[in-house]
Amino acid sequence: MSVISKSPFNNYPDPTQTAPPMSETLIYMRTLASWILKTGCAIHYVHSNVYELKESRGESMLTTLNTSFDYVHTLKTYQNGNGVKNGDVIVALKPIDPHQRVCKRITGMPGDVIIIDPSNGSTHGRFESKYMVVPEGHCWVTGDNLSHSLDSRSYSVIPLGLIKGKIVAANDFNGSWRSLWGFRWIENAFVKE
Repeated sequence: MSVISKSPFNNYPDPTQTAPPMSETLIYMRTLASWILKTGCAIHYVHSNVYELKESRGESMLTTLNTSFDYVHTLKTYQNGNGVKNGDVIVALKPIDPHQRVCKRITGMPGDVIIIDPSNGSTHGRFESKYMVVPEGHCWVTGDNLSHSLDSRSYSVIPLGLIKGKIVAANDFNGSWRSLWGFRWIENAFVKE
């Protein structure tokens, strides 16, 4: 028989006593809550850092992307310009309104010389020179549909830090489900010389 002293410094439970068993329902609920929390954390991590599927709207990227009901697959591993190159289609924060996102094609990387034609586009006379060297840490972006695109011709170069990801594919959910809802890869349109 063990003797436990009644000292005020001895507040440990009696080791010979066991806790009452948990009911099966309580065990199930705890396990379910744990899986829901883990799944929620995994989804949040993937959505924030790896992959995103979002609708794209607007005419600036015609014919690469439709004006509406086109859902783009964005790889976020290219955030902050990591690994992007000329010809890639990217999602970036709009420099003049950081609450909006834009889909554009990179047409100039740091050190590239850009020929600016103020007669074709929406430059509004902002550029005095017909040439511009893209500064370090920035890129020049344009829409594929130049006549309907608000892009670097309007707001100049954008910091690579505004890039949120690279678009690698798109779905047109107006299409037939037999064609995987219009799934198509978004290719780099630039040709190596």
